[in-house]
Amino acid sequence: MEREWLIFQASFWPILKAGLLVTLPLSLMALLIGMVIATLTALARLSKSPWLSQPARFYVWLIRGTPLLVQLFIVYFGLPNIGITLDAWVAGVLALSLSFGAYASESIRGALLSVPQGQVEAALSLGMSKKQVFFRTVLPQAVRIAVPPLMGNFIGLFKQTSLVSTVTIMDMMFTAQRYVSVYFETLLIYLELAVLYLIFTSIFTQIQARIEAYYSRFV
Repeated sequence: MEREWLIFQASFWPILKAGLLVTLPLSLMALLIGMVIATLTALARLSKSPWLSQPARFYVWLIRGTPLLVQLFIVYFGLPNIGITLDAWVAGVLALSLSFGAYASESIRGALLSVPQGQVEAALSLGMSKKQVFFRTVLPQAVRIAVPPLMGNFIGLFKQTSLVSTVTIMDMMFTAQRYVSVYFETLLIYLELAVLYLIFTSIFTQIQARIEAYYSRFV
């Protein structure tokens, strides 16, 4: 038992540090870029122009239909075959952003479509421009509806960052695997890793609850 305690002391804080300095920033960067991609994709899919809607539809179909690990390998290991070599961090952010953008775009599109058309028509009849209707009527309601699924997508994104360890990014998973190779205490170290993921995701869940409570005031 003393050996396990010493291993816990040696491995827990480095894994937590990797979470704070690598996994969390990686997730937040992918979230920001992915939200831009998701918003543009959702608007493109709602467009009446096939030149916008069809490429957006294809992108969502492609990303949602293939595993993130395969996408990551294509970006990091495959693109160098055509002369495009990316740093591991850049490849990780890009793959995660594209994956998050595809899934989140459906949440945003669904939220925009959920706003009753009668409210849009009423706003237009009051003399508002289409731009004013979107920003004053549609968007505020869509944001409230989109928050729960988008937070769920982000929590999923945070957990999926464990895949970037396969391209040598020293995140929590990579750090845990390194200590497993040193101490051969697979169960103990991976349990530590699971607990840390639970702590992070629990914090995000609390943030989600607070955001939902904030927007529920406007219902």
